[in-house]
Amino acid sequence: MNAIWLLLKASWLNVSIALLTGLISGGCSAQLIALINRAISGNSTENLVWYFAGLAILALVTGFISQFLLIYLSQEAVYKLRLSLSRGILSSPLRQLEELGPSSLLATLTDDVGMLSNTIFVVPFLCVDIAIVAGCLTYLATISGPVFVIVFTFLVLTIATVQLLLGKMRKFFDLAREEQDRLFKHFRSITDGIKELKLHSERRQEFFTEELQVSANASRDYNLTALNTGAVAIGIGQLLFFMMMGLLLFVLPKFVPVSGSILSAYILTITYLMTPFGNILQRLPAIFRANASVDKIERMGLTLASQAEIITAVKSPEIAGWHSLEFNGIIHSYPGEKDDSHFVLGELNLKFQPGQLVFVIGGNGSGKSTLAKLITGLYVPESGEVLLDGQPITDENREWYRQHFSVIFSDFYLFDRLLGMTNPDLDKQAAEYLREFHLDTKVQVKDGVLSTTALSQGQRKRLALLTAYLEDRPIYLFDEWASDQDPFFRDIFYKQLLPELKRRGKTVFVISHDDRYFDVADRAIKLDYGKVEYDRQNG
Repeated sequence: MNAIWLLLKASWLNVSIALLTGLISGGCSAQLIALINRAISGNSTENLVWYFAGLAILALVTGFISQFLLIYLSQEAVYKLRLSLSRGILSSPLRQLEELGPSSLLATLTDDVGMLSNTIFVVPFLCVDIAIVAGCLTYLATISGPVFVIVFTFLVLTIATVQLLLGKMRKFFDLAREEQDRLFKHFRSITDGIKELKLHSERRQEFFTEELQVSANASRDYNLTALNTGAVAIGIGQLLFFMMMGLLLFVLPKFVPVSGSILSAYILTITYLMTPFGNILQRLPAIFRANASVDKIERMGLTLASQAEIITAVKSPEIAGWHSLEFNGIIHSYPGEKDDSHFVLGELNLKFQPGQLVFVIGGNGSGKSTLAKLITGLYVPESGEVLLDGQPITDENREWYRQHFSVIFSDFYLFDRLLGMTNPDLDKQAAEYLREFHLDTKVQVKDGVLSTTALSQGQRKRLALLTAYLEDRPIYLFDEWASDQDPFFRDIFYKQLLPELKRRGKTVFVISHDDRYFDVADRAIKLDYGKVEYDRQNG
């Protein structure tokens, strides 16, 4: 798909109207050239002043209509593309998004869509220029067939030569776009790893010279080569245009009998054509860059669509609406740290009931976070089945299943609005929880909007806890939630908040290394390299 095709997909009818009015504008321009040539040649122009004025106005109006339609269609196409791509990301399996990586996704959402948004604006003007060229060529064909054949043949050779160079330019733009993903990855390394880079001068220097600078150089070189190739193509195109005029002026009259008026008409028209033809050549590099971005977006869109989940609007389930959650023969694997290794979690056979307080413990890399994503339905097990009240969880009901969980992952994201909550007393209820979590002097909530999220990591986790409490779902999962809390609030979390959730009938999964609080749990499941080392009840 390319930028032009993106416009066609937006609305065939409007594109057709835009092209028709563009052709009319081009035809009017050609007729104006014919009238000007007639006047210059000394032919009678009596009673043609109103015809000239009418053609000028018609060319202006139809040109405006064509441009306005195409401008609207171009922005509508970008708008739909942004929503489609975002919808595709939201409906894609988490594992697939993790494999694509945030750098690739961010580059597509920002750089590609931004490039397309800025570049597709020139497409309407490109279409009008093409219409003018087509109209003028039609006019030339009507005044002298033999001369037109010669001119058209030369023009085809010019376009073929330029197209050969533009094909090479497109190749280098594609390479530059691929390099852009790697460059965005390094930019993320700067923002996410700034502390580690500042604390190690050798690491910082090697990262800058061996990673970032190499990628930036490659991106620059690919773009330079592409743009220089485009500049050469434009220069050659202009040179061949002048050669064609020289052919008409100095060579053609010696071999083909042609009147001065016809020759004058051709020279005048071709001189006029140099502006729209030059515009076309100058805009093609931007169009090719946009095409590279569109191709990248299209490939990602197809990749996302290939494994899109079934997403439907689902209301949160009733608080006491379930009785058992079972994992039967669950096995899940993914690539390990070594290229030829795979980490396997399972086989898992577990059963949970409402009101249980379950600790999931184990060393780093034991599979705790993977189990959390399996429990919450973010990962789909490779084998085995998950049953809620005896009902198997499949692609058709997985979205409904996920709505049973309120989760705070270790790498949580904190929204500055309490989205998806329609409680009329939301602000009042939020204020009560803020007091309970000792955040009432730091944060206020008005109309569901948090006054700030610029807090310490421990305080941000308490804000995330506020959201989880307001969701009021039947199952909670906390992934290393207490690791950033001070001893005072860590004690509150384990000895007050967790027992309170249990008393409210909630099932709570807690991933934790805090062994001094393990006695709080009703049940402890220890993982070791993907296997359940033990699953024991307390008390």
